Amino acid sequence: MTEHRVSFQQDVGAPVRRQTLARYLDSVALLERMHRLLLDVIKDEFERLGIVNINPVQALLLFNIGDHEVTASELKSRGYYQGSNVSYNLKKLVELGYMHHQRCAIDRRSVRVRLTPKGQAIRSRVADLFARQAEQLDDGGIIAFATLDETVRALRRLERFWGDQIRYIY
Repeated sequence: MTEHRVSFQQDVGAPVRRQTLARYLDSVALLERMHRLLLDVIKDEFERLGIVNINPVQALLLFNIGDHEVTASELKSRGYYQGSNVSYNLKKLVELGYMHHQRCAIDRRSVRVRLTPKGQAIRSRVADLFARQAEQLDDGGIIAFATLDETVRALRRLERFWGDQIRYIY
């Protein structure tokens, strides 16, 4: 993300607003980079394990579904995935045998999906990776639990703020 400059009217709060804007833009860029890095971490782990027929987005999708039976629209409404991306990946995961799919009895347009044992194995690999990393963060003193907890709370406030921006646009 490039550096952005915004001019403010001359008032007492302008320097604070500029600092807030700069920090906000830094955080947006950091969130983007962190998501890409997370996908790279999963990709590297799967390459190390010799798992080549599934991509990191699909592995994360399996991890997030877990033991639940869900529809694509539920995944979208929870904010995990967007539009055709989730539909494409669910279709691929069914084709590869990582997921079962079944039409809903009530709404025949809707398809419910759940993990197969093969999908559960991938989910377990991702869960193991995350558990190892959490242990490394803790043991290595890289980031304290309290700091991580405060970071999560701040990100949830930002998520709520963005969600409100979408919901209450008018």
